[in-house]
Amino acid sequence: MTIVVCLKRVPDTEARVRPTPDGRGVDLGGAKHVINPYDEYALEAALRLKEARGEGEVVVVSLGPTEAAETLRTALAMGADRAVLLRTDAPVEGLAAARALAEQVRALNPDLVLTGLKAVDDDLQAVGSMLAALLDWPGATAVAEFALEDGRVIAHREAEGAVEIVEVPRPCVLTITKGPFEPRYPSLKGIMAAKKKPLDEVPLVPPASAVERERFEAPPERQGGRILGHGPEAVVELVRVLREEVKIL
Repeated sequence: MTIVVCLKRVPDTEARVRPTPDGRGVDLGGAKHVINPYDEYALEAALRLKEARGEGEVVVVSLGPTEAAETLRTALAMGADRAVLLRTDAPVEGLAAARALAEQVRALNPDLVLTGLKAVDDDLQAVGSMLAALLDWPGATAVAEFALEDGRVIAHREAEGAVEIVEVPRPCVLTITKGPFEPRYPSLKGIMAAKKKPLDEVPLVPPASAVERERFEAPPERQGGRILGHGPEAVVELVRVLREEVKIL
């Protein structure tokens, strides 16, 4: 069994980012980069599935600059078997990324593709679904748990106030949310072994982007709080402010 896990290199969630002086991009100079946290859940799910079955191969695929190889080495240290970097220095929007990933997935011919629910840098939450559509494979999103049974996947999806259980034939694409898949830390043995595992770099000319970014701006400074009173009399003032000043009542 071959499981492909799509990973994205993202700025650490603690990193401070700001627009570039021309407002056409984001200045990430000096920011630490990590595996997208939701993709870590997908990787952990793949590793547990392989370990439970006692066989199989986990292939991690990423799209990005040469520095993304470091992200893939971390995944190899966690237990993935090999890695593929679709190397490009150009920024790639969601649909273009899904097209490039779909081409690589077809070449790998896996039984299962896992991605994170979303990337924490753009919050798009669409690449996994677009990947399934481009492959013409079934898919399930926001999967918290899943199991393999007789050529199909039984997936538990997070729904509003409930859990939805769906059956998906393989091969398929699942986008993984946290659930029980708390990612492991790379062991020293894993870090040493990762240096010998194959990591292929494939030069990529990204497909034409369907999105043009016009301008990035920092969010406005939040205004200070306002105390309207104390006790029951504050309710009357609050209603007045919401009706006369904020005008939402």
